[in-house]
Amino acid sequence: MAVITFISDFGYRDHYVAAVKAKILSLDPQVPVVDITHAIEPFNIAQAEYVFGSVFQDFPEGTVHLIAVDTHGCKQGKYHATKYKGHYFLLANNGLLSLLTDGQPGVVVELKTDTPFMPSPARDLLAPAAVFLAKGGDMDVLGDRTTHIRQLFNRQLRLGDHAITGHVIHVDRFGNLITDITRDSVETIAHGRTFTIHFGRETIGRIYPNYNQVDDGDCCCTYNSQGQLCIGINKGHAAELLGLGFDSQVDVRFYPGN
Repeated sequence: MAVITFISDFGYRDHYVAAVKAKILSLDPQVPVVDITHAIEPFNIAQAEYVFGSVFQDFPEGTVHLIAVDTHGCKQGKYHATKYKGHYFLLANNGLLSLLTDGQPGVVVELKTDTPFMPSPARDLLAPAAVFLAKGGDMDVLGDRTTHIRQLFNRQLRLGDHAITGHVIHVDRFGNLITDITRDSVETIAHGRTFTIHFGRETIGRIYPNYNQVDDGDCCCTYNSQGQLCIGINKGHAAELLGLGFDSQVDVRFYPGN
């Protein structure tokens, strides 16, 4: 039996997470359920895209991912299942699928339901579908194939001969600013040249292995495990102290010579 993961914007205060898990366990008490997080900000599909996209491929192929973020985001009450990079996704038609798959989700099935405007689609529709897939069910049994999915687009890096312009795509709980600038893009443009990183009123000319390589309270740039350029303050909250957040611009500028 495959693993089911569960990510949502339900939070930890109410009973919503437990209700979905109760549904899954009532259908099959043996199915393993792994929580990714339920602290996604309400309706924040950009945050969900970053958090879920950073971890789903760490699970075994065949894992079923129940994504309950902005589950009432589609007025038409449409919900989808797809298989992408060997993993099953179940979620609302709110644009998140297009972000997770860069607009190329492959085969998409629109889940069949007699009551599209149900009060708890995660519990009443997505959870049963997740159990069905986890037990080896055929995705096509869940509904009809469709090409009508809501399209959203991620920001693209601006790459030049002497500069990269990117943006903050996530602020983690430590206040670190994660950008869409990658190690590969920096190394490709640099060709061994020196560079400086510009954000807000700050400039840094070095990328460190981790944040504790600088003194407490000092600003630092590093790469995370996904190879993304991150900005932080050792033992401090960079987003608050620098006045930066989601979508703030970050530039890397390259200079002649070594």
